[in-house]
Amino acid sequence: MKVIGIDPGLSETGVGIVSGMGLQIEGYAFGSIHTSTNNFIASRLNTIYSKLLSLFHDERPDLLVIEDVFSLPRYPRSGITLGQVTGVIYLAGFQVDVPVIEVSVREAKKILTGNGKADKVQLEKAVRNRLNLKKPIRPTHASDAMGLALIGLYRYENGLNLLDKKQ
Repeated sequence: MKVIGIDPGLSETGVGIVSGMGLQIEGYAFGSIHTSTNNFIASRLNTIYSKLLSLFHDERPDLLVIEDVFSLPRYPRSGITLGQVTGVIYLAGFQVDVPVIEVSVREAKKILTGNGKADKVQLEKAVRNRLNLKKPIRPTHASDAMGLALIGLYRYENGLNLLDKKQ
């Protein structure tokens, strides 16, 4: 079983890949996709889409898990931007016929730390502990994405597709 977790962001989209079954982790990798603020939004979205599509073709994941779009009242435009990035993630997943599920930030924190209101540091430590890593995972978007990938791995039982949501 291979799961890719994605923490969407226009400047930096975190990516985490984990393989294994249930609580058994056989391998993992993480990183991020950066886009330049000097480029138009269409170019930045294309960069994210193209790099993810290439990654999906190379890795052939069984499942994509992305962070649910949210918006803060003080920054409503950020929710729109995250929605645009999420759209290209869904499109890339659809192009390679990989199911996509969304997990809310609060749910991810609750599953990984036991506290839905945990901060980023607590979340990163929980992910690092599950991977038996000593050094902090950087960038933080990669840590968040790795956490999402772990959640997907934990929820996928015996090869049965538990997804009720269709793309």
